[in-house]
Amino acid sequence: MPLGALQHYTIEPSNLEATKDFYCDVLGLENGDRPPLGFPGYWLYSGGVATVHLLGDRQPREGIVVRGTKKKFKDTGRFDHIAFAATDLEGVRNRLKAKNVKFREQIVPRTGAAQIFLYDPDGIGVELNFPAP
Repeated sequence: MPLGALQHYTIEPSNLEATKDFYCDVLGLENGDRPPLGFPGYWLYSGGVATVHLLGDRQPREGIVVRGTKKKFKDTGRFDHIAFAATDLEGVRNRLKAKNVKFREQIVPRTGAAQIFLYDPDGIGVELNFPAP
């Protein structure tokens, strides 16, 4: 059973609207169509694909761990960051600076590709990868 491409990742943010605004206004994702799932949330699109799903308040039920409830997983590992392919390095730099978003940059050794690293409102790492010139 070979796996296909990553379809999306889901965040249960502490502030649904602030996180939606970050991914749309700062990173340029588009708020798009989402099925009526019975709880608030957003599907944010990149290149026509619903890449980031945001979950609002939900009712706990069997098999579902909901933010703010006492039930926790013993160890889910450590989610470090998610990465996006990106273009227009200078434009992204300017956009982040204009929105007062802290970030750091590096050049990948040997390949010369540029990377920008930043954090969303809940501290999830976001990596933006730019092709080498």
